[in-house]
Amino acid sequence: MLQYILELDGTALLFIQEYVRMEWLNPIVLFFTSLGNAGAVWIVLAAALLIQKKYQKAGLAMAISLLLGFLVTNLLLKNWVCRPRPYTAIPQLIPLVTAGDWSFPSGHSTSSMAAALAMFCRTPRRIGTPPLVLAAIICLSRLYVGVHYPTDVLCGTLIGALAAVCSLRITKERNGNDKVAA
Repeated sequence: MLQYILELDGTALLFIQEYVRMEWLNPIVLFFTSLGNAGAVWIVLAAALLIQKKYQKAGLAMAISLLLGFLVTNLLLKNWVCRPRPYTAIPQLIPLVTAGDWSFPSGHSTSSMAAALAMFCRTPRRIGTPPLVLAAIICLSRLYVGVHYPTDVLCGTLIGALAAVCSLRITKERNGNDKVAA
């Protein structure tokens, strides 16, 4: 079963390369994937919310979820699983960017979902929805550029969601006035 999933992972990336990639779309996807580098866009957004009294709890939840996601993904799982990047294992795959560490799970997906879900649950929908859309785009961009397998992105997304849920519980007020959609 595991071998089948691994083969499907590689087949999906080659399909994306062959049928989804387009010259005019490449710079757009490269821009979106770069927003997730080192979680920079999410760190800046969390800091911006932390300095606004009205959204401090959202910023704190984002910061905690980013930290939890980083610990689990980048410090624990990547170094434990040590899955090579797909472009090193699939000779036909031509990456649009390269990355230096291990592939599983996707750190971009973890940080994007962790921060965006925490923000979505702590802010009005009109404010929280655009970051959630951006997070989904960043996750998909990792497949498009050829640096992650679909299972890397899926697991990164799930870890990010779990980190967001944990951060929402950690930052929940004890007096019952806090509205958390977790």
